[in-house]
Amino acid sequence: MARTPPREARPYDAQTLARAALDYAARYATTRAKLAAYLRRKLKERGWAGEGDPGVDALVARFADHGYVDDLAFADARAQSLLRRGYGARRIAASLRAAGIEADTAESLRDEIDSGAEDAALRFARRRRIGPYADHVPDRDERRRWVAAMARAGHAMDTVMRVLAMDAAELDIDVGDVTSQG
Repeated sequence: MARTPPREARPYDAQTLARAALDYAARYATTRAKLAAYLRRKLKERGWAGEGDPGVDALVARFADHGYVDDLAFADARAQSLLRRGYGARRIAASLRAAGIEADTAESLRDEIDSGAEDAALRFARRRRIGPYADHVPDRDERRRWVAAMARAGHAMDTVMRVLAMDAAELDIDVGDVTSQG
């Protein structure tokens, strides 16, 4: 039995492009930059059948005006999520840049990120069982690896050194409980 070739998708017009944008914004937490990149990719794949320019930037701006896309809310949610997972300010900033968040929007979250920096570093140390959460005293090479891991996670060096200098008694934790939690 012969297979019929797949039907070629029709090019976008203004209405179908707006529908594609709405479907994407409804399904994914997104930014203006990510929505614009998605629409441009779709236009490249299927083409444009409408009159004139597709007006991707105007469509994205309209979606932002209606509140379908909110860069500040996206950035705040992403920053909070990364802080809860134990990442530092540099790693959060890189993630926001990759998502297309403008520098001034990211900067508006700086105080919030900075205020959670030490707690995030402690969460990272706990998850990795390093510093005050380790069940042993590290040798020099292992301590360097701990510093490097925390630096890669985006923590400032002063925060890294402060967290690694803490001991379990200072944090009122039982290291045996931490290591048995798997």
